[in-house]
Amino acid sequence: MSYSFEYIDIILLAMIAGFIFLRLRGILGKKTGFEEDIDSSFAHEAPPVKQNVDLNANTFDENAKQEFIKGAKIAYETIITNFANGKLKEIKSLLDKNVYQQFEEAIKDRDAKSYSSETTFIGINSAEVKEHKQNKNMLEVTVEFVSEIISSVKDKDNKVVSGDPEKIKKVLDTWKFSKDSRSPNPNWLLIDTQA
Repeated sequence: MSYSFEYIDIILLAMIAGFIFLRLRGILGKKTGFEEDIDSSFAHEAPPVKQNVDLNANTFDENAKQEFIKGAKIAYETIITNFANGKLKEIKSLLDKNVYQQFEEAIKDRDAKSYSSETTFIGINSAEVKEHKQNKNMLEVTVEFVSEIISSVKDKDNKVVSGDPEKIKKVLDTWKFSKDSRSPNPNWLLIDTQA
């Protein structure tokens, strides 16, 4: 008789472990082998640009665009997920001062209302350079992202205020990145976002 209880305990523990595993995998995603470190990719693989050279010329050829897009995708996901989790310090080096302040205000507003944000980043469907230009020493690149995200905001009673925690939504974002060609800092900064 006591053996049957041990089997039930083992089965229950296995089910709980399986549930926790699937839940964590759903929240954290799974490693595909194509992940890259944001610091080594986006910051250091910016297209080489000489002073007084037009960005529309050969300095931003197809190879440079592809390298830029690769880093921009990593930056996009990093910024989205850290903003949703309220971890601005993690992405401060990727944000222009004004964008940082806007994000900070949004997080303070969310905290003041006792709201919590839940975001699961599914992936980027496409990322395309829409415009690139040089304004004196400032280089600017505008990228259009199409991504899939599960996102919701809940109040202190865990009721959904906006979004849907069960539904994947397609998001179109246009982000503008900037870099000073004279600066030794290789980072491109996010200077504008449009949804």
